Amino acid sequence: MDPVPLLQALVRVDSTSSRPNGPVLDLLEAQVRPLGFEVRRLRWSDTAGVQKENLVCRRGPDEAGGLALIGHTDCVPFDPGWPEALAAPLRDGAVWGRGTADTKGFLAAAVSAAARTRVGPRPLTLLFTADEEVGCLGAKQALAEGRVRPRHAIVGEPTGLVPVRAHKGYCAVEVEIGGVEGHSAYPGVGASAIHAAGRLLAELEEIGAVLQEPPDPAFDPPYTTWNVGVIQGGKARNIIAGQCRFSYEWRPLPGQDPRRALALLEEACRRLVAAGGGRVTAAVGPLRSDAAAVTPAGAEIVRFLEAETGHPSTTVPFGTELPEVAAMGAEGVIFGPGDIRVAHRTGEHVRVDELSRAADVLARAIEQFCG
Repeated sequence: MDPVPLLQALVRVDSTSSRPNGPVLDLLEAQVRPLGFEVRRLRWSDTAGVQKENLVCRRGPDEAGGLALIGHTDCVPFDPGWPEALAAPLRDGAVWGRGTADTKGFLAAAVSAAARTRVGPRPLTLLFTADEEVGCLGAKQALAEGRVRPRHAIVGEPTGLVPVRAHKGYCAVEVEIGGVEGHSAYPGVGASAIHAAGRLLAELEEIGAVLQEPPDPAFDPPYTTWNVGVIQGGKARNIIAGQCRFSYEWRPLPGQDPRRALALLEEACRRLVAAGGGRVTAAVGPLRSDAAAVTPAGAEIVRFLEAETGHPSTTVPFGTELPEVAAMGAEGVIFGPGDIRVAHRTGEHVRVDELSRAADVLARAIEQFCG
């Protein structure tokens, strides 16, 4: 099976995380059923009431072990002005469009690899998940269900065909600062939540410096990073702001307590409130707390992919579904065609030669670990 036409068909289905992902699973199911897979769906509704699904496909014995190829079906939003986002043209040796690299290219390569291989004595699982981009929620659903129990796993992400055996965690909270509204011509009658948030942001800079110790040279950057990506507040430019809200995220190194940054933030909030004289409040609401993931360098799946690709395994600073896969009992590696640096942006694409090479490697992995 040529993975290119399948990838183009997958890209033409809009599976932005805010939408139901059933249509893209329909396409995948139609491809895998003729390959001898038993197929089922795990369904739930997200917080907005949108139906989401995992597609679980198994070929071979119904038992723990074997190999799982795991990829997410959801994508980040795209610029409506990008005409190729859902068109999937083949141009200059690459397929273009949203999700080509992250991670529909891997999905197409996995199905293509399954089509080239036969049923073995150990199970092959294809797990196509929902909502990785908004918290690995599909992988968490599969873990909670407890029915997928591979011995080895390959988690699809655009790694340029370099095996990745470890990544940082991902944690996020929402911070809400309260103040007292008033006329901006009389600053003494109020207390600006935006100004208070500014003072807190300065403390976050100091917390960020603390989180850089101790470093881990296996990662780039070699320390826990942080970011305030969204901030909102105030009603009008001539009103003292009574409210300000921002998101705060950090990516802890393996072995570092992910709650460390949270504890430092909460201490800073207490100081801010105390200095506000009863007119400033601060509340911290959790959004996400995903652990870092590490597979030993000597794991069989790591050594196999190193030998197949000719690339030594490495680490990445972004999060994936690997922690959930590890909790299923598998030794897992992150691997796939495409470049993460072109993902999440206009002009996303994946090279055809890399897509074909990924399918070849995945086919040999099936032969190796499913027998």
